[in-house]
Amino acid sequence: MCKRRGFTLIELLVVIAIIALLMAILMPALQRVKKQARGVVCQANIKQWGTIFMLYTQDNNNQWPERRSGSNAYGRWMDSLRDLYITTEDIRSCPVATKLANPTGDPGMSIWGSTFVAWGNLFAVAGRTAGYYGSYGMNGYLYVPVGDAVYGKPANRFWRTTNVNGASRIPMFLDCWAWCGWIDETDTPPEFDGHTRTGDTNSINRFCLNRHEAAINGSFLDYSVRKIGLKELWTFKWSRVYNPVNSWTRAGGVRPEDWANWGNGWMAGFKDY
Repeated sequence: MCKRRGFTLIELLVVIAIIALLMAILMPALQRVKKQARGVVCQANIKQWGTIFMLYTQDNNNQWPERRSGSNAYGRWMDSLRDLYITTEDIRSCPVATKLANPTGDPGMSIWGSTFVAWGNLFAVAGRTAGYYGSYGMNGYLYVPVGDAVYGKPANRFWRTTNVNGASRIPMFLDCWAWCGWIDETDTPPEFDGHTRTGDTNSINRFCLNRHEAAINGSFLDYSVRKIGLKELWTFKWSRVYNPVNSWTRAGGVRPEDWANWGNGWMAGFKDY
Protein backbone atom coordinates (compact mmCIF):
# COMPACT_ATOMS: atom_id res chain seq x y z
CA MET A 1 0.00 0.00 0.00
CA CYS A 2 1.42 3.39 -1.04
CA LYS A 3 1.75 6.00 1.60
CA ARG A 4 0.28 9.41 0.58
CA ARG A 5 2.85 12.17 0.73
CA GLY A 6 1.86 15.82 1.41
CA PHE A 7 3.42 18.95 -0.06
CA THR A 8 6.75 20.01 1.29
CA LEU A 9 7.33 23.56 2.50
CA ILE A 10 9.42 24.33 -0.58
CA GLU A 11 6.68 23.10 -2.90
CA LEU A 12 4.12 25.25 -1.11
CA LEU A 13 6.39 28.29 -1.39
CA VAL A 14 6.84 27.64 -5.12
CA VAL A 15 3.06 27.45 -5.61
CA ILE A 16 2.57 30.67 -3.66
CA ALA A 17 5.29 32.38 -5.68
CA ILE A 18 3.65 31.29 -8.95
CA ILE A 19 0.26 32.61 -7.78
CA ALA A 20 1.83 35.90 -6.74
CA LEU A 21 3.54 36.19 -10.13
CA LEU A 22 0.29 35.53 -11.98
CA MET A 23 -1.50 38.15 -9.86
CA ALA A 24 1.23 40.66 -10.60
CA ILE A 25 0.77 40.01 -14.32
CA LEU A 26 -3.02 40.09 -14.24
CA MET A 27 -3.64 43.07 -11.93
CA PRO A 28 -2.52 45.79 -14.38
CA ALA A 29 -4.70 44.22 -17.07
CA LEU A 30 -7.66 44.08 -14.70
CA GLN A 31 -7.09 47.72 -13.72
CA ARG A 32 -7.08 48.73 -17.38
CA VAL A 33 -10.31 46.85 -18.00
CA LYS A 34 -11.87 48.53 -14.97
CA LYS A 35 -10.83 51.99 -16.19
CA GLN A 36 -12.17 51.25 -19.66
CA ALA A 37 -15.48 50.10 -18.20
CA ARG A 38 -15.79 53.31 -16.19
CA GLY A 39 -15.06 55.31 -19.32
CA VAL A 40 -17.82 53.50 -21.20
CA VAL A 41 -20.31 54.22 -18.40
CA CYS A 42 -19.22 57.87 -18.37
CA GLN A 43 -19.85 58.19 -22.11
CA ALA A 44 -23.24 56.49 -21.68
CA ASN A 45 -24.13 59.07 -19.01
CA ILE A 46 -23.18 61.94 -21.30
CA LYS A 47 -25.15 60.36 -24.14
CA GLN A 48 -28.25 60.41 -21.92
CA TRP A 49 -27.60 64.05 -21.10
CA GLY A 50 -27.49 64.75 -24.82
CA THR A 51 -30.98 63.32 -25.14
CA ILE A 52 -32.16 65.53 -22.26
CA PHE A 53 -30.68 68.65 -23.87
CA MET A 54 -32.24 67.68 -27.21
CA LEU A 55 -35.70 67.30 -25.63
CA TYR A 56 -35.37 70.70 -23.95
CA THR A 57 -34.27 72.55 -27.07
CA GLN A 58 -36.88 70.87 -29.26
CA ASP A 59 -39.56 72.07 -26.84
CA ASN A 60 -38.12 75.61 -26.91
CA ASN A 61 -37.77 76.37 -30.63
CA ASN A 62 -34.21 74.99 -30.68
CA GLN A 63 -33.16 77.66 -28.18
CA TRP A 64 -30.96 77.20 -25.12
CA PRO A 65 -32.00 78.63 -21.74
CA GLU A 66 -31.62 82.37 -21.22
CA ARG A 67 -28.82 83.38 -18.88
CA ARG A 68 -28.06 86.66 -17.11
CA SER A 69 -25.29 87.81 -14.80
CA GLY A 70 -25.81 87.99 -11.07
CA SER A 71 -28.60 85.41 -10.89
CA ASN A 72 -27.87 82.04 -9.35
CA ALA A 73 -31.02 80.34 -10.61
CA TYR A 74 -32.12 82.24 -13.71
CA GLY A 75 -31.40 80.10 -16.74
CA ARG A 76 -28.91 77.66 -15.27
CA TRP A 77 -29.30 74.33 -17.04
CA MET A 78 -29.79 72.53 -13.72
CA ASP A 79 -32.99 74.52 -13.12
CA SER A 80 -34.16 74.82 -16.73
CA LEU A 81 -33.88 71.06 -17.38
CA ARG A 82 -34.84 69.94 -13.87
CA ASP A 83 -38.06 68.14 -14.79
CA LEU A 84 -36.24 66.09 -17.45
CA TYR A 85 -33.53 64.62 -15.21
CA ILE A 86 -34.18 65.20 -11.50
CA THR A 87 -35.33 61.62 -10.86
CA THR A 88 -32.29 60.15 -12.63
CA GLU A 89 -29.51 60.01 -10.06
CA ASP A 90 -27.06 57.66 -11.78
CA ILE A 91 -26.19 59.91 -14.72
CA ARG A 92 -25.17 62.97 -12.70
CA SER A 93 -21.59 61.89 -12.08
CA CYS A 94 -18.77 60.10 -13.86
CA PRO A 95 -18.03 56.73 -12.19
CA VAL A 96 -14.55 57.97 -11.22
CA ALA A 97 -15.91 61.18 -9.64
CA THR A 98 -18.89 60.21 -7.51
CA LYS A 99 -17.65 61.67 -4.22
CA LEU A 100 -19.28 65.06 -3.56
CA ALA A 101 -17.32 68.19 -2.66
CA ASN A 102 -20.00 69.19 -0.14
CA PRO A 103 -22.05 66.08 0.65
CA THR A 104 -24.14 67.74 3.38
CA GLY A 105 -24.89 71.01 1.58
CA ASP A 106 -23.08 72.95 4.30
CA PRO A 107 -22.83 76.70 3.43
CA GLY A 108 -19.44 76.74 5.12
CA MET A 109 -17.93 74.15 2.78
CA SER A 110 -16.62 74.54 -0.76
CA ILE A 111 -18.94 73.39 -3.53
CA TRP A 112 -16.21 73.11 -6.18
CA GLY A 113 -15.19 69.70 -7.45
CA SER A 114 -11.87 68.45 -8.77
CA THR A 115 -10.51 65.75 -11.06
CA PHE A 116 -12.06 62.90 -9.06
CA VAL A 117 -14.62 64.81 -6.96
CA ALA A 118 -18.06 65.98 -8.17
CA TRP A 119 -19.20 69.56 -7.62
CA GLY A 120 -22.02 70.15 -5.10
CA ASN A 121 -24.12 69.40 -3.09
CA LEU A 122 -25.21 73.02 -3.70
CA PHE A 123 -26.80 74.96 -0.87
CA ALA A 124 -29.59 77.52 -1.35
CA VAL A 125 -28.38 81.09 -1.78
CA ALA A 126 -29.63 84.12 -3.73
CA GLY A 127 -32.38 82.16 -5.45
CA ARG A 128 -30.28 79.11 -6.24
CA THR A 129 -32.03 75.77 -5.77
CA ALA A 130 -30.34 73.50 -3.23
CA GLY A 131 -29.38 69.90 -3.87
CA TYR A 132 -27.71 70.00 -7.27
CA TYR A 133 -24.47 68.07 -7.84
CA GLY A 134 -22.56 66.36 -10.63
CA SER A 135 -19.21 65.93 -12.33
CA TYR A 136 -20.23 67.26 -15.74
CA GLY A 137 -20.50 70.81 -17.04
CA MET A 138 -22.05 72.66 -19.97
CA ASN A 139 -20.33 74.96 -22.45
CA GLY A 140 -21.52 78.32 -21.09
CA TYR A 141 -21.52 79.90 -24.54
CA LEU A 142 -24.56 77.85 -25.55
CA TYR A 143 -26.91 80.03 -23.48
CA VAL A 144 -29.10 82.84 -24.76
CA PRO A 145 -27.54 85.92 -23.10
CA VAL A 146 -29.74 88.50 -21.40
CA GLY A 147 -28.16 91.92 -21.75
CA ASP A 148 -24.91 93.02 -23.35
CA ALA A 149 -22.79 90.49 -21.46
CA VAL A 150 -23.01 87.51 -19.13
CA TYR A 151 -20.36 87.34 -16.41
CA GLY A 152 -18.14 89.59 -18.47
CA LYS A 153 -18.59 87.62 -21.69
CA PRO A 154 -19.95 89.76 -24.60
CA ALA A 155 -23.30 88.69 -26.03
CA ASN A 156 -21.92 88.24 -29.56
CA ARG A 157 -19.98 85.16 -28.42
CA PHE A 158 -23.04 83.05 -27.54
CA TRP A 159 -24.52 80.38 -29.80
CA ARG A 160 -28.11 80.71 -28.50
CA THR A 161 -29.51 77.95 -30.75
CA THR A 162 -28.79 74.41 -31.93
CA ASN A 163 -29.24 75.48 -35.58
CA VAL A 164 -25.62 76.34 -36.35
CA ASN A 165 -22.97 75.16 -38.78
CA GLY A 166 -20.10 73.00 -37.63
CA ALA A 167 -22.05 71.46 -34.75
CA SER A 168 -19.64 68.52 -34.49
CA ARG A 169 -16.88 70.90 -33.36
CA ILE A 170 -18.93 72.83 -30.79
CA PRO A 171 -18.62 71.34 -27.28
CA MET A 172 -21.87 70.87 -25.38
CA PHE A 173 -21.55 68.83 -22.17
CA LEU A 174 -18.32 67.40 -20.77
CA ASP A 175 -16.44 66.10 -17.76
CA CYS A 176 -16.05 69.16 -15.55
CA TRP A 177 -15.40 70.16 -11.92
CA ALA A 178 -18.07 72.90 -12.17
CA TRP A 179 -21.47 73.07 -13.84
CA CYS A 180 -20.33 75.28 -16.73
CA GLY A 181 -17.40 77.22 -18.18
CA TRP A 182 -16.78 80.07 -20.64
CA ILE A 183 -13.75 79.11 -22.73
CA ASP A 184 -11.72 81.62 -24.76
CA GLU A 185 -8.68 80.93 -26.97
CA THR A 186 -6.53 83.01 -24.59
CA ASP A 187 -7.20 80.57 -21.73
CA THR A 188 -4.01 78.94 -20.48
CA PRO A 189 -3.53 75.32 -19.33
CA PRO A 190 -3.65 74.39 -15.64
CA GLU A 191 -0.20 74.83 -14.13
CA PHE A 192 -0.22 71.37 -12.59
CA ASP A 193 -2.39 68.24 -12.55
CA GLY A 194 -5.49 69.20 -10.54
CA HIS A 195 -4.92 72.98 -10.67
CA THR A 196 -8.27 74.80 -10.37
CA ARG A 197 -9.28 78.44 -10.76
CA THR A 198 -12.75 79.41 -9.56
CA GLY A 199 -13.13 82.64 -11.55
CA ASP A 200 -15.24 82.90 -14.72
CA THR A 201 -12.16 83.96 -16.72
CA ASN A 202 -9.49 81.50 -17.90
CA SER A 203 -11.87 78.69 -17.06
CA ILE A 204 -10.63 76.00 -19.43
CA ASN A 205 -9.14 74.35 -16.32
CA ARG A 206 -12.69 73.36 -15.38
CA PHE A 207 -12.66 70.89 -18.28
CA CYS A 208 -8.91 70.17 -18.53
CA LEU A 209 -9.01 67.26 -16.08
CA ASN A 210 -6.77 64.20 -16.12
CA ARG A 211 -9.84 62.08 -15.40
CA HIS A 212 -9.57 59.46 -18.15
CA GLU A 213 -5.82 59.06 -18.77
CA ALA A 214 -4.92 62.42 -20.39
CA ALA A 215 -8.51 62.79 -21.62
CA ILE A 216 -12.09 63.56 -20.69
CA ASN A 217 -15.40 62.47 -22.19
CA GLY A 218 -17.74 64.94 -23.81
CA SER A 219 -20.58 65.60 -26.24
CA PHE A 220 -20.98 68.08 -29.07
CA LEU A 221 -23.78 70.10 -30.55
CA ASP A 222 -24.52 67.34 -33.07
CA TYR A 223 -25.10 65.08 -30.00
CA SER A 224 -22.08 62.91 -30.73
CA VAL A 225 -20.11 61.63 -27.73
CA ARG A 226 -16.44 60.65 -27.58
CA LYS A 227 -13.20 60.70 -25.66
CA ILE A 228 -11.35 64.01 -25.91
CA GLY A 229 -7.62 64.49 -25.46
CA LEU A 230 -6.81 67.30 -23.03
CA LYS A 231 -4.72 69.28 -25.52
CA GLU A 232 -7.55 68.88 -28.02
CA LEU A 233 -9.75 71.17 -25.92
CA TRP A 234 -8.08 74.24 -27.44
CA THR A 235 -8.97 73.14 -30.99
CA PHE A 236 -12.78 73.28 -30.69
CA LYS A 237 -15.17 76.11 -31.56
CA TRP A 238 -16.33 77.02 -28.05
CA SER A 239 -18.00 80.30 -29.01
CA ARG A 240 -18.97 82.20 -32.15
CA VAL A 241 -15.74 84.22 -32.02
CA TYR A 242 -13.43 81.51 -30.69
CA ASN A 243 -10.34 80.98 -32.86
CA PRO A 244 -9.39 77.26 -32.92
CA VAL A 245 -6.04 78.16 -34.51
CA ASN A 246 -4.51 79.63 -31.38
CA SER A 247 -1.19 79.58 -29.55
CA TRP A 248 -1.95 76.26 -27.79
CA THR A 249 -2.64 74.26 -30.97
CA ARG A 250 -0.28 72.75 -33.52
CA ALA A 251 -2.00 74.78 -36.24
CA GLY A 252 -1.27 77.90 -34.21
CA GLY A 253 2.40 77.04 -33.75
CA VAL A 254 2.61 75.53 -30.28
CA ARG A 255 5.89 73.66 -29.71
CA PRO A 256 6.62 70.68 -27.45
CA GLU A 257 8.84 72.89 -25.31
CA ASP A 258 5.90 75.27 -24.72
CA TRP A 259 4.04 72.47 -22.94
CA ALA A 260 7.20 71.35 -21.14
CA ASN A 261 7.90 74.86 -19.87
CA TRP A 262 4.33 75.64 -18.80
CA GLY A 263 3.80 75.20 -15.06
CA ASN A 264 5.44 71.96 -14.00
CA GLY A 265 5.16 70.51 -17.52
CA TRP A 266 2.56 67.92 -16.53
CA MET A 267 0.90 67.94 -20.00
CA ALA A 268 4.11 67.75 -22.02
CA GLY A 269 3.82 64.02 -22.76
CA PHE A 270 0.16 64.09 -23.76
CA LYS A 271 -0.96 63.70 -27.38
CA ASP A 272 -0.69 66.90 -29.44
CA TYR A 273 -3.48 68.38 -31.54
